[in-house]
Amino acid sequence: MNNMLQYWPLLLVDSGCVMPYIVALSGGIASGKTTVANLFAQLGVPIIDADVIARQVVAPGTLALAEIVRHFSQEILLANGQLDRSQLRELIFHNDHERLWLNHLLHPLIQQETTKAIAAQHNAPYLLWVIPLLVENNLMHFANSILVIDVSPEQQLERLILRDHIDADLATKMVLSQTSNQKRLACADQIIKNEGDLADLAAQVDRLHHYYLALARSAAEREPQ
Repeated sequence: MNNMLQYWPLLLVDSGCVMPYIVALSGGIASGKTTVANLFAQLGVPIIDADVIARQVVAPGTLALAEIVRHFSQEILLANGQLDRSQLRELIFHNDHERLWLNHLLHPLIQQETTKAIAAQHNAPYLLWVIPLLVENNLMHFANSILVIDVSPEQQLERLILRDHIDADLATKMVLSQTSNQKRLACADQIIKNEGDLADLAAQVDRLHHYYLALARSAAEREPQ
């Protein structure tokens, strides 16, 4: 974990690119991050999703997947050679040591690929950086604005159980492995309440989109020419 935090700023400095205005989107598991990101994408906003990148760095043929197999054995793979994410999730959410080992392996790789993806969007007015563990990994200062999704604990657990087809015990462990929603909200510059229907969510996203365009223009005007 500490290696990741040392590595990330070096990547930003060494990239040599002007970074776009970065809005970090965070929220607890099953809070609706994907739905919100999709709504921003429909408005033409580039999306950099840490979870998507996390899947890419463990694709078949990667060094990271080879390390995971070496650590957990071939049993961690599906028949098609892909990582068995369900089995891995069961292992790490019941064993803090294994979870920390995996984080130590993957987080530097994820941050490296994230930095490349962000730099490639330097012409965009702003982008949405979807990062569930923003607060846990103390990366708040690498975003220009922090947008947090607020959802009740009851709705979060219900959505997680339905989405992942898991029992309440595992769902609770997964929620508790992350920081509290109160800590996320304390870091937020803007908040989306995800307790209504999709139309309500879309209206909130539309308002924020125009707000972020204005913030990005203002930030660009302050940049030295």
